[in-house]
Amino acid sequence: MTDTEDQTAAPSFRGGMTVELVKHSAADTDVLWAARVSTGGEKSLKELHKDPARSKGLINYLMRDRHGSPFEHNSMTFFISAPLFVFREFHRHRVGWSYNEESGRYRELQPVFYTPDAARKLVQRGRPGKYEFVEGTPEQHELTVSAMEETYRQAYETYRRLLAEGVAREVARAVLPVGLYSSMYATCNARSLMHFLGLRTKHEQAKVPSFPQREIEMVGELMEEQWSKLMPLTHEAFNANGRVAP
Repeated sequence: MTDTEDQTAAPSFRGGMTVELVKHSAADTDVLWAARVSTGGEKSLKELHKDPARSKGLINYLMRDRHGSPFEHNSMTFFISAPLFVFREFHRHRVGWSYNEESGRYRELQPVFYTPDAARKLVQRGRPGKYEFVEGTPEQHELTVSAMEETYRQAYETYRRLLAEGVAREVARAVLPVGLYSSMYATCNARSLMHFLGLRTKHEQAKVPSFPQREIEMVGELMEEQWSKLMPLTHEAFNANGRVAP
């Protein structure tokens, strides 16, 4: 019996996303000293220890008039667990982002799969660019979950059978569906995060409408919650100016 056959891993199912802020160097003062070097030169170093609330107006001005580079002098690294289909959308965001994702070439992938919870709207109406999602019936939800679980179990059983027969992990993983959970580190700055949030979340203060898939929006909401605590004045200005990245 091979090592793969010795391992027992029953598929599990979940509908939530996980976002953990693991490292950061991000504060409203980062915006201020970066902006004031343009007029103050070396004197801008004094901004490092000033109360950023006294310069709230400057942050709002930079956001409003889209002077974006001062919002890049910071860093946040998140550890994110989400389905593969979320990461495929996530990786469209390339400017100001760095990613490292777990690899199906180098480790046996664990059987954790996505199923929508009861709050997930299932029925899509409208045309591209103006989609509307509405509640599904209990029967539709039950069918969706049961069909997914059946497919996931069959796919993972096939995956493990291939591994047991000596097929390389990078080949065997091809049978696994995009509902499989993966994990990655994602590093960004406030400017790149704001651009992500402007596209991947809906918000009543947004100047430009967005139509994100709910699952990536869930990730965005969790990232925004943690960022807003690090840079509250920048977050406030982002909302006040229509949630458009500077």
